[in-house]
Amino acid sequence: MKRVIVSADDFGLSEEVNEAIEIAHRDGLLSTASLMVAGPAAVDAVARARRLPGLHVGLHLVVIEGPATLPPADIPLLVDRDGQFPSSQLELGVNYFFRPSIRRQLAAEIEAQFTAFARTGLTLDHANAHKHMHLHPTVGKLMIESGLRHGLRAIRVPLEPPEPLFAAGTYSDSPGAAALRRWTAVLRHQARRAGLLTNDWCFGIAWSGHMTTDRVAALAAHLPDGLSEIYFHPATAKNALVDRVMPDYEHAAELAALCSPGFRAGLSHCRAVPTTWTQD
Repeated sequence: MKRVIVSADDFGLSEEVNEAIEIAHRDGLLSTASLMVAGPAAVDAVARARRLPGLHVGLHLVVIEGPATLPPADIPLLVDRDGQFPSSQLELGVNYFFRPSIRRQLAAEIEAQFTAFARTGLTLDHANAHKHMHLHPTVGKLMIESGLRHGLRAIRVPLEPPEPLFAAGTYSDSPGAAALRRWTAVLRHQARRAGLLTNDWCFGIAWSGHMTTDRVAALAAHLPDGLSEIYFHPATAKNALVDRVMPDYEHAAELAALCSPGFRAGLSHCRAVPTTWTQD
């Protein structure tokens, strides 16, 4: 049986992102969104989510290239004076693994993000991390530990098989992508040991920011058996922040894809059933 979760990341990053998520849920196939609790437009995102009871919202954990929840004075080894995480995955990965003082602050910040989500009053549907940083074993472990204290039931495992991408269009596999696929086994093991639900497959990695109508329609027609998550980065327009952090992303095209008849037809063609993380 083929089941598919259609989701969007970066809920709360900007009002343009939030607006696109609302449109894609109302007029398209989007069922799920991941909230950046310290995002500049998080308050607006929560207000929209409260108006959309059918939208399932989870935590988009930020521990890289984005705002922290705690004040900089509480986590000075994690963020700069403006409360922003750095962008270097390599440097952060080394620090998170080898420096106990940084790990303690990281644990406090992750707990703070789950607590902030709980304060919204929204039901915690799932969790994942910005730039898939929960693939880091320390981040994954701390995310799961905090999440379980807050009722977490499901997390994303970013395992993107190449075969549907080959079938759907132009795609060139790489050693890095192959290594990433193997590394996801660590996160899946952590999740299963904690009793959490995971997806079998995840799409939106290779074509991140470029999940256009033609691509997703073709991809939908070639989905593998099992539970797939297809995630997007829609926005109605770019503001200065979105343009700075994702300068080449085709946000409006991804919104169009989410609402396109071709996407819906592709899922119907392969008999994929739309679902959500916590749908019984």
